[in-house]
Amino acid sequence: MAQLLIVYHSRTGGSRQMAGAAYSAACEEVTTILKTAEEAGPQDLLRADGFIFCSPENLAAIAGMMKDFFDRSYYPVLGRIEGHPYAQMICAGSDGENAARQTARIAQGWRLKEVQPPLIICTHAQKPEDILAEKNIAEEQLALCRDLGTAMGAGLSMGVF
Repeated sequence: MAQLLIVYHSRTGGSRQMAGAAYSAACEEVTTILKTAEEAGPQDLLRADGFIFCSPENLAAIAGMMKDFFDRSYYPVLGRIEGHPYAQMICAGSDGENAARQTARIAQGWRLKEVQPPLIICTHAQKPEDILAEKNIAEEQLALCRDLGTAMGAGLSMGVF
């Protein structure tokens, strides 16, 4: 049976909510593993058939913990996960585009197959107190995350990727 790996980092809860929504929907379709970037590593990537990467945007970049996950995992799996499908979600305070580009570049190096454009949820947090505050992602935005989880799970389950 196919397996989907969702790796996320969240400091203020936004990415955690997004990853959790995708996870709950994907579980209806395929075996799904949800891990924080701190917990996940190369062996998790090697066991999975597809991936969802979910990161907050920090200072116009992916979160440091996600970068750490990619740094620890990059070379051990290089050449061993080529062609696997992936999607990504970004919880952004501004536009999230640069964070999405960074993840896409890493995925390109691994020769992963992007199966949908990045899902960027913007919280519009611009002031320090808003940036550091616990996030509450709106239901309509979480529905988009669930849709992504369903699509990834179903695609893996049916072998369409």
